[in-house]
Amino acid sequence: MTLWSRWMKPKSGPRKQPLPPDKVLQEYKSQKFDGHVKKALRLIEEMLGENDDLVIRDFRVCQTHDAAAAYFANIVNRDTSNENIFRPLMDMKPSAARARLRGRALREVIVKEALHHEEVYLRTDMIEVIEDIMHGHTAVFVEGCDKVIVVDARMVPHRTPEQPYTEQVIRGARDGFVEQLSTNITLLRYRLQTPNFRIKMMKIGRLSRTKVAVCYVEGLVRPALVQEVLDRLKMIHVDGVLDAGTLEQFIEDNHWSPFPQVQNSERPDKCVASLLEGRIVILTDGTPFSLIVPAVFVQFYQTMDDYSERWLMASLVRLVRLVALIFSLVFPSIYVSIIAFNPELIPTNFAVAVAGGRAGVPFPAVVEVLVMEISMEVLREATLRLPQQVGGALSIVGVLIVGQSAVAAGFASPITVVIIALTTIGSFATPAYNAAIALRILRFVLTILAGFFGLYGVVVGLILISNHMLSLRSFGVPYLSPVVPMNMQGLKDALMRAPLWWMWRRPQQLDPIDSRRLAPGAARKLLSQNSNTLDPVKPRRLR
Repeated sequence: MTLWSRWMKPKSGPRKQPLPPDKVLQEYKSQKFDGHVKKALRLIEEMLGENDDLVIRDFRVCQTHDAAAAYFANIVNRDTSNENIFRPLMDMKPSAARARLRGRALREVIVKEALHHEEVYLRTDMIEVIEDIMHGHTAVFVEGCDKVIVVDARMVPHRTPEQPYTEQVIRGARDGFVEQLSTNITLLRYRLQTPNFRIKMMKIGRLSRTKVAVCYVEGLVRPALVQEVLDRLKMIHVDGVLDAGTLEQFIEDNHWSPFPQVQNSERPDKCVASLLEGRIVILTDGTPFSLIVPAVFVQFYQTMDDYSERWLMASLVRLVRLVALIFSLVFPSIYVSIIAFNPELIPTNFAVAVAGGRAGVPFPAVVEVLVMEISMEVLREATLRLPQQVGGALSIVGVLIVGQSAVAAGFASPITVVIIALTTIGSFATPAYNAAIALRILRFVLTILAGFFGLYGVVVGLILISNHMLSLRSFGVPYLSPVVPMNMQGLKDALMRAPLWWMWRRPQQLDPIDSRRLAPGAARKLLSQNSNTLDPVKPRRLR
């Protein structure tokens, strides 16, 4: 560098390093609004930095008091701001008495006589004002007023409630949660119109400040369970919460288990049914998924449609679903163990057919099954990630052409293709997607154990899985309840779905305060007073 270039280079002092994002608000923690508008605006510009969408609108109240409004232009409804904030404040009739107003008197005149909007908040702490502005509210500063007036005039794009994408509805309500937290709370209150419905709000995320609502029914759920949920949520110190799955990973009991210990749902009716059982529902702003705690294993193969149908049909469908769940877990491993270690267990005629199909396959049974399983998982993932118009065609091509080509090329036997197809279909019968993923992971483990140790490996693997499930807890509730520990009243809604008048108690493992869901003697009265009014054999009184 030459002397001339060094002389021409502008001299700058030491540049102030920007604070970490989570330290910015703490730097101004002690700042309060003292009635000076210009001082408050300088503080806002320092805290929010250079933002081209930050609007600071100067105006006057009663033509005598200087005022300013701060908001972000892209998330504020300008029509609402003009009609409910600026026009009423600027059109206030000036008078000598109003010109002398200061402090609380000025604030009461503005809030009670001028502002027409229903959602108005009063703030003194500037940190709270900044958080309100970042959430899309409009902050109004009036010279001489003792508090900042915050008006909720935000406009966030949202969609209307529609049928959930991840939970198919056969018979039941077809509205689902959306990304707006206020809309989701409305869907719950619409179905649960009781004064005991409680909602605890909090903000989680040092940068995102995401709103989280903890919903429960007071008088049903144990207060200790509510406090435990709130304590676990308060201990979450993360930069941002963009989905309910982030909360799920922090509040679950066992972080290394493949089995989900928190249930998620997009259906408001399912959440209300869980609230009536004594559970807690957690709603997160910005996502249509809710979290239900505590969760046990039997919940993951049950659906709301089971309670909309008659009990015989619902019980049959639930048993079929449970058989498909077990089928998808152990069928490939049992096939590998029998083919590789115990072919004498196969009937003679069927053994000849299997041996003929595997005559040209160059791989052992375990390698063949694992390769086909991995291929099916790749095909499943590709089908999910592709556009909807192409995904269906890919699944048909993958199942028909790839499977047939593998058999024709001698890469796989026909019986193996049939086994993998039936296993995949059985995994689709599991209603909960996260529970189906856990079974798919364990299916690979059992298949490898079967390839090394045969049926002994399958049995040992199932014992280890059972012991692990027995050790799991969800907020203190045993994961396999009501089967282990056994509860006869709970078994009525586990393996089968008993008639509704039989299930007169709430799940005992939740220890609800009010354990009865059906009034005493109501079932007996309903079943004993059925009268056949139009029975043709019964004599009728002449009219």
